[in-house]
Amino acid sequence: MKAIDRLYEYFSYKGIRPTALEKTIGLANGYFSAQKNRNADMGEGKLNKIIDYCRDINPEWLLTGRGDMLRHDDSYRQLDVDDADSVVVHEPRTHVAIHTDRRDEGIPLIPISAMAGFLSGEISVMDYECEYYVVPDFKGADFLIRVKGDSMNPEYRPGDVVACRRVPMQDIFFQWNKVYVLDTNQGAIIKRIHKGGDKEHILLISDNKDYLPFELHLKDVYAVSLVIGTIRPE
Repeated sequence: MKAIDRLYEYFSYKGIRPTALEKTIGLANGYFSAQKNRNADMGEGKLNKIIDYCRDINPEWLLTGRGDMLRHDDSYRQLDVDDADSVVVHEPRTHVAIHTDRRDEGIPLIPISAMAGFLSGEISVMDYECEYYVVPDFKGADFLIRVKGDSMNPEYRPGDVVACRRVPMQDIFFQWNKVYVLDTNQGAIIKRIHKGGDKEHILLISDNKDYLPFELHLKDVYAVSLVIGTIRPE
């Protein structure tokens, strides 16, 4: 069995459409199906893209078939959810951020006041409005923002800084139970995403049980970013 066959096992388990992942990580449409039909190997660069984006996949399993499909290191835990047997969810971990004056090497920290407009592209945040930080562990992050409010306690506390990677809105797919920052008709919010009652809705879940889940129509979502890590001030 080749890596492409194991990748399709992962797609089936996670409910991911191969074409959607192709678009997200910059592969040609139909690349995965073509490789599977040819029983061909995927190049190292493409495998690295997959591993970088699908953060819960076990790289050793994908490359060699050894071990479990999903990672079980200290950055993941098992959760029971209503619409699946179990899923692996990325836990927030604290990281070191180094302030820099070099825009070309740092990640911008977006002011809360500009967050919603920045996510949807309606507001252009000027360089002088942002601080920039180098965070070695946040490869591929597009921006940083501060968490406001306690709806995601205890995993994401008020004042925490989350690193985010933009997700294309066209032909979007969600990794269920992952945490996203959304620009919506209710403003910018950070929530875990589950399947909604139909294909037109998503269910937004807070980690703080004092906040009830609610559904949101996809037409009311203007921009989506995946949370890939956390910086927690001391």
